Amino acid sequence: MAQISQINNCSYSSVLVVSPSRRPTAPFKAPPSPLLCLARWSHSAPRCGYSLGGGMETRAAASSPRRSLVTSGHLRHVESMAQLPSGAGKISHLNAVILGEALASEENDLVFPSPEFSAQALVSSPEQYQQMYRRSIEEPADFWSDIASQFFWKEKWHPEVYAENIDVRKGTVKIEWFKGATTNICYNALDRNVEAGNGGKIAIYWEGNEPGQDGQLTYAELLDKVCQLSNYLKHVGVGKGDAVVIYLPMLMELPIAMLACARIGAVHSVVFAGFSAESLAQRILDCKPKVVITCNAVRRGPKTIHLKEIVDSALTDCAKDGVSVGLCLTYENQSAMEREATKWQEGRDVWWQDVVPKFSTKCLVEWVDAEDPLFLLYTSGSTGKPKGVLHTTGGYMVYTATTFKYAFDYKPSDIYWCTADCGWITGHSYVTYGPLLNGATIVVFEGYVTRYSRKSLRVLGSVGEPINPSAWRWFFNVVGDSRCPISDTWWQTETGGFMIAPLPGAWPQKPGSATFPFFGVLPVIVDEKGNEIEGECSGYLCIKKSWPGAFRTLYGDHERFETTYFKPFPGYYFTGDGCSRDQDGYYWLTGRVDDVINVSGHRIGTAEVESALVSHPQCAEAAVVGVEHEVKGQGIYAFVTLVEGVPYSEELRKNLILAVRNQIGAFAAPDKIHWAPGLPKTRSGKIMRRILRKIASRQLDELGDTSTLADPSVVDQLIALSDR
Repeated sequence: MAQISQINNCSYSSVLVVSPSRRPTAPFKAPPSPLLCLARWSHSAPRCGYSLGGGMETRAAASSPRRSLVTSGHLRHVESMAQLPSGAGKISHLNAVILGEALASEENDLVFPSPEFSAQALVSSPEQYQQMYRRSIEEPADFWSDIASQFFWKEKWHPEVYAENIDVRKGTVKIEWFKGATTNICYNALDRNVEAGNGGKIAIYWEGNEPGQDGQLTYAELLDKVCQLSNYLKHVGVGKGDAVVIYLPMLMELPIAMLACARIGAVHSVVFAGFSAESLAQRILDCKPKVVITCNAVRRGPKTIHLKEIVDSALTDCAKDGVSVGLCLTYENQSAMEREATKWQEGRDVWWQDVVPKFSTKCLVEWVDAEDPLFLLYTSGSTGKPKGVLHTTGGYMVYTATTFKYAFDYKPSDIYWCTADCGWITGHSYVTYGPLLNGATIVVFEGYVTRYSRKSLRVLGSVGEPINPSAWRWFFNVVGDSRCPISDTWWQTETGGFMIAPLPGAWPQKPGSATFPFFGVLPVIVDEKGNEIEGECSGYLCIKKSWPGAFRTLYGDHERFETTYFKPFPGYYFTGDGCSRDQDGYYWLTGRVDDVINVSGHRIGTAEVESALVSHPQCAEAAVVGVEHEVKGQGIYAFVTLVEGVPYSEELRKNLILAVRNQIGAFAAPDKIHWAPGLPKTRSGKIMRRILRKIASRQLDELGDTSTLADPSVVDQLIALSDR
């Protein structure tokens, strides 16, 4: 099985991958990184894919003139691709590197796929992408019907494949895909693979917190366990449409619980098992579940986290507010705590191991409408109240499976590892549903990596914070040995799956760019008045049409759904992100627009300043926020993490400011450099900028809940260094 060794000094926001075929042999320490990364390796080939070479002219003459690019509406990026080296001819004034031949440096603007990799890729050329993308935009009903037909449907959809209104001026916002069709995502992920003769294929490799803690399940075994839990849930009264809250660490029981809910038509709401009792209670109060599923405890490194006690506290608080949960199904995680030491409430608490294995391994599927709810996932809101993002079954199933397949160029022999927790959307779409719908073998991982082999790596990926070019090159050169393409994706909890992402083998990459939109995604960049901007530009990123994986509402608050996402720019889905498009049509995400700082009338994206800071060789990571300034309106406050071993100094502080002045301009120079041993991040790699703003503004009594952080102690360290 996949041999993954144990962890030291590496957070979940770091990039780590290992070979499934060899015991790792050398220690590896990743620098601090705001990235949550997905890794994918080939099980069959000792060295696959992206070592490029021969046959492609890539180093263009600097003296040749750049071709002018045509601007013609929403397919402009498709037309521009014909001007790229892998489409036709050369690009001038750009340096390039071929994967496998040289390191990507600050001077390399393009990283090309090899003819060998492209030849075996699912999308092997710009021309193939152009053809598929055009059809997905111009004939979306036919395009998505063809893909959806590859899945099992008990009944097919209505003649109208989709219906949408995303313009609040025309009435209630509504998105529907495959309405009237009935299916079941668990059946498509498990039964369909078993029936196809793949029951003996490994579905999940699991690696625990301690060396030697591991396990595996074939597709047939996984189906049996899912059916047993499904039958138990039905036995205790859980049915179609009922909510079940899942508060588990990354044990195999977490995806089992998700699939079991989906099998019987229940709506699962996975809560990251790092949230506080207060945060958990908020989510329980909102969705009012019939059952909470948890475990007694989990070990993270040397620390034991008493999850059951957190659930007990949350359920007590909920009962005071009038919401009582009658059953807490508790998995005994013996590696962390014996059941005798677990606090227990008779009549409510039940041990998983005492009841679930007694039920049949056969469970009838509950066929649900494509637009029936699949899951709720709560994401942070600007008001502080979590937003219950609601995804439905059919469109999400088709979209997440398709994005997984193409963005990672999936092959049946691959073993795939995503480092995300299922408490986040990445764990839903790219740990559980997307891979299993494709019959993939996945790694579910609870520990930390210290030893590794990367020789069999084929494709890398990342989600979370935008990657600045320096971080991209580190990921490419160090983790991928300068030979693995990076699927550097942009998407959101709300989108269900990747929206803008490279397709390995189809076109050259630019470090830091998410490149081009996925099939069916129609991005536009608008100005502050909502006018679409063509060509090379910067502005607000919006989506002009619906796509199958889009969320349908915010649970219990459709008004907030419309106000947050559709009223800012009527006629569009507003992503909340800033974006630039370069002269070649590549998209560059610049961060949340509420992360834009207005300095003396200059609107400056925090990501741009962060990228300039990280370009300094002694800066490992940076996060920038805005603070009130008497003269300029807002000032720029930068939290900077240095490369290990580099001491803080006034000279370095000045050099960092100078780096920003030189790259962007004097107007963007930080007013304050705050030394940061680390940054407050969730385990998915998201920087908690809300906390940084409060520290920068000295509003320390308003820090709020820090329980979701991978390392809450970072906050105290930052406060202690406020005046350094």
